[in-house]
Amino acid sequence: MTPVAGLLDFRRLDLLATGDSALHRLDARAKVIVALVFIVCAMSFDRYAVAPLIPFFVFPIAVITAARLPITFLLRKVALVLPVALLIGLPNPWFDREVQVLLGGLEISGGWISLLSIMLRSLLAAAAAIALVAVTGFPAICGALDRMGMPRALAVQLLFLYRYMTVLGEEANRMTVAREQRGGGRPLSIRLYGALVGRLLLRTWDRAERIYLAMCARGFTGDFRGGQPSRLGRPEIAYVAGWCGLFLLLRTQAVTQWLGAAVLGVLR
Repeated sequence: MTPVAGLLDFRRLDLLATGDSALHRLDARAKVIVALVFIVCAMSFDRYAVAPLIPFFVFPIAVITAARLPITFLLRKVALVLPVALLIGLPNPWFDREVQVLLGGLEISGGWISLLSIMLRSLLAAAAAIALVAVTGFPAICGALDRMGMPRALAVQLLFLYRYMTVLGEEANRMTVAREQRGGGRPLSIRLYGALVGRLLLRTWDRAERIYLAMCARGFTGDFRGGQPSRLGRPEIAYVAGWCGLFLLLRTQAVTQWLGAAVLGVLR
């Protein structure tokens, strides 16, 4: 698989969402609510927060373990956000040079701490989002958002965006393979890259139009159909209450300080 196809390959996430674990069987609304509360709590810390973010990794780890998801595949997907996070936070050490931490004889400025915080937040958000898609499926997530009050047009557009990203990845993969077979591995010039991108957009547009016409021919009216009927029962209520309670505890209390004091007490 080419790098372009690997970046845009979401089909395997849809296949993972067809599993039969207890998490897979929960109502999608419960899983969406927990993921949203998780992201809000993790993102709401101040810019120098590092240690308080570490306990939040228990949520994606627990979801991946309980749903028996392939951790290597998911880690590759989560790692895709690191270059973006690094690009966003890289100027911080130059603009924020005030020393915040003394580690032995090493002075660490606030810029480096905030850069690390940005990267941790990005990893947490990406891990929660990808784990949510892997145990729910993006169509079910869009359906849950629709039932939770999101405008239906927006929910349908999100679903189409997700599907057409897969179409774009497949077309890009075909064009990349064809170019490598015909070009003998020779590098492309900027001009040829522009031509390939234009051709890719035209082919994707044409295929997306064929998909839309096929949907209309099958009676698509903008409603979410299919899928298993679900309801918010006791398992969903317990899932939401348990995880949201833990997230609020981690957000409002100095849990890492408690754990550090407990470990030091045991070591003494």
